[in-house]
Amino acid sequence: MNMQDKAGLRRRLRRARQSLGKSERKRAERAANCLLKHHIRRRARIGIYWPVGSELRLGGFIQTALARGARLYLPYIEPRSLRLWFTPYQTDSRKAERRHSRGSLAIPQFGGRKIRAHRLTVLLVPLVGIDRQGYRLGHGGGYYDVTLAALKGRLKPHTVGAGFACQICARLPHEAHDIALDSFVSEAGRVDFPARPA
Repeated sequence: MNMQDKAGLRRRLRRARQSLGKSERKRAERAANCLLKHHIRRRARIGIYWPVGSELRLGGFIQTALARGARLYLPYIEPRSLRLWFTPYQTDSRKAERRHSRGSLAIPQFGGRKIRAHRLTVLLVPLVGIDRQGYRLGHGGGYYDVTLAALKGRLKPHTVGAGFACQICARLPHEAHDIALDSFVSEAGRVDFPARPA
């Protein structure tokens, strides 16, 4: 599949996500957040994301994780690098040291002690689409692709795609180097994908 086809697929999946009505979205987010709580353990290091656009909001999950003593981390994008670092979660975007712009969207970047993904227990991954084998279609920036590829041969966090049921596809294009996620959680439930050799 060429880049133009991928761009069309991204547009179609984003439209499906954006077309959710306000009450339908609230119900779906509540259900997905409730299912995501299965991954919370005291002192666990959990990588989350700052939702942009119509991505699944993680408010209920975050509140419960903090109350249960989990440590939350947000992605940190260094200039001229695709591999993500993760810094301690901040609730207030005004405390960001800078913003990383992606098109018209600005993602807050917080300071603090940086860790790499292999130091996380669980990593929640945003996505545009995901297929039944666990391969995701991201926004096209390559940050999570590079970060997940760097986990090969290491102890790795449990990787969980977080989104809506309308983002599931039968099959998405993927390359030999792409890394499938371990599971996907939406309002429709949790799907676990078969383990593949590292």
